Amino acid sequence: MWIRMDIGGTKLEAAAFDRDGEFHLRRRIPTPRGDYAATVGAIAHLVELIELELGRRCTLGFAIPGTISP
Repeated sequence: MWIRMDIGGTKLEAAAFDRDGEFHLRRRIPTPRGDYAATVGAIAHLVELIELELGRRCTLGFAIPGTISP
């Protein structure tokens, strides 16, 4: 199973897919603003919730959109 995580400025959204690409579930929580440690903790919590619900460990992939700044 794969968890694909979208880290945005307002939300953390994760979706679980199996090896064939079949969608299994999606969860979303607000992104903690201005607090790196809280954001990392929220990501870990979201992954933990999904793994508990699925009953198995998963591989995690991230998407972090943003702007390029010199």
